[in-house]
Amino acid sequence: MPWYQLDDANDPKLDELARKYNLHPLHIEDARNVDESVKVDTAPNYTFAVFKPVRLDPDPDNPGEQMPIFTPIDIFAGKDFLITISDPLCPTTQQALDRARRDGDDEHPGKLLYLILDTIVDLYFPAIDHFDDRIDQLEDKVFDNPSPEILQSVFTIKRELIDLRRVLVNTRDASLHLQRDPNTIIDTDHQPFVRDTYDHVARLLDSVETQRDLLNNTLDIYLSSVANRTNEVMKVLTVLGTIVLPVLAISSIYGMNLKGLPFQDSPYGGEWVGGISLVATIALLYMLRKLRWF
Repeated sequence: MPWYQLDDANDPKLDELARKYNLHPLHIEDARNVDESVKVDTAPNYTFAVFKPVRLDPDPDNPGEQMPIFTPIDIFAGKDFLITISDPLCPTTQQALDRARRDGDDEHPGKLLYLILDTIVDLYFPAIDHFDDRIDQLEDKVFDNPSPEILQSVFTIKRELIDLRRVLVNTRDASLHLQRDPNTIIDTDHQPFVRDTYDHVARLLDSVETQRDLLNNTLDIYLSSVANRTNEVMKVLTVLGTIVLPVLAISSIYGMNLKGLPFQDSPYGGEWVGGISLVATIALLYMLRKLRWF
C-alpha cells in the first residue's frame, strides 16, 4: 500500500492524488485550511481526518515559560492508500508518523490511522503535566506575594486551557465517530483500541476541567488577598487619622486667635496645651486598644 507524505497542503501533488483516488473537493479544501477543527469524515472509499498534535514552545511574551502550539495533520486513509499532510518541523507529528511506520503494516490502513491518533493523544499528557506545574507555582506565589503579574498569568493559562479543551472535545468527537460509523477505515479488530483512545481523551478532559477549577480557586485567593491587604492599609490609615484628631482639634482652636481661651495668657500656656493634647491622645489610644482596633 503506498503511503504519500506531503509537507504542504498546497503541493500540486495533492491535486494529482485527489484525481487518482477520487478525493472529495471539500476534503481538499479542509486540508488546505490551517484553522480547520479536529474532525473525522467518511467518504465512500476513504476516511478523512484532521488531528491537531500539541507541542510546547517558548512563550515570547513570558520568558522562561512554555505555551502549547497546535499543528494540524491531515490524513486520507483508504483501503489501498494513505496520504498524510503535516508540518515536518513539528516533533509531535513526527513521533506519531514514526510510530505508525514502525508498528503499522500496509495491510491494515485502519491500524495506521489508529496509531497516529493514539500517539497524538498520548502526547497531550505532557502538556497537561506542564499546566499542573504552572498552576502549582501560581498557588505558591499567590500566598506569598500576590501581584498583578500573577493575575496576568492566571488569565493566560485560562486562555490556553480553553484552546486545549476545544481541541480535546473535537478529538473526543472524532474518536467517537471512528467507533460508531461502520463505514470508517477502522475495522472490527481495531475498534477496541480506538475506544481506549477515547477513554484517554475523556481523562484528559477531566484533567482540564480540574485545572480550570484550580485556576478559579487561585483567582479567588488572589482577589481575597488583595482585598485583605487593602483592608489592612485602610485600617492603619484610619487609626493614624484618628490618633491625630485631638491634636488637630486643639491646635486648630488655638490657631483661630479667639479671646478667653484657657491658658492663653499663661507663661506656660504652650506646655499646658501640649500636655492636654498628649493626655487626649493617650486616652484615645487606650480606647482604641480596648476596642481592639489594633
